[in-house]
Amino acid sequence: MELRERYFSAAEAEWPVRRTGNLRFYLDYLFEGVDLHGARVLDIGAGGGRYSFYAAAAGAAHVVALEPEEAGSDAGVTTQFERVRGRLGVDSVELRHETLQQFDPGDELFDVFFMHASINHLDEPATMRLHSDEAARQTYRELFAKLAGMGADGAKLVASDVSRHNLFARLPVRNPLQPTIEWEKHQPPETWIELLEEVGFAEPRVRWSTANSLRRPGRVLLGNRMAAWFTEGAFCLTMTLRR
Repeated sequence: MELRERYFSAAEAEWPVRRTGNLRFYLDYLFEGVDLHGARVLDIGAGGGRYSFYAAAAGAAHVVALEPEEAGSDAGVTTQFERVRGRLGVDSVELRHETLQQFDPGDELFDVFFMHASINHLDEPATMRLHSDEAARQTYRELFAKLAGMGADGAKLVASDVSRHNLFARLPVRNPLQPTIEWEKHQPPETWIELLEEVGFAEPRVRWSTANSLRRPGRVLLGNRMAAWFTEGAFCLTMTLRR
């Protein structure tokens, strides 16, 4: 069985909440237009390695997975990470228990930066004040400048999150689709674009997400800002580093 298919077999066992067909669709969506073959990838907030190992299975040469488990992330991710590594038999994925702030890449330059539901967690107190506090914006400028300094020319940045500009963020009730979201800890894609453009990222592309079970018809009919306003406000932002 080729590595990519072994990955989906492992994913079905390790993350059964998402059907394999839906996961395939979602991964194609996240990495649309991003060439992973031979790439050096930095996965920030990697969890148990779901996306790090996919990048390896898709041909990435080296993947650094940042997951500061001891700093309050989900317990047991290291155990799961090593279990998946054993299932796949790959050694191109490196788990580092560090935050982006702590990480030192040495001389390595990355071709892909990936942040799945983690861009807002780089500095949560700053995230909550980005729309109103210049000091908070400076905090993120410095973080994004560090990313830019670690990127090869033409490096792709892929970030998925939810926007605070959402119907349920303005209502005194929880979103039935995502009842645990703390809307104050999120920002709309335009805020991230502004800050990333200041440090050299360009060509922003925003795509609004829908339930993966709806597949392509769902994306066509509901993958827009208006529909996102009434659902969970999920989006995927892709940008390119230009030196």
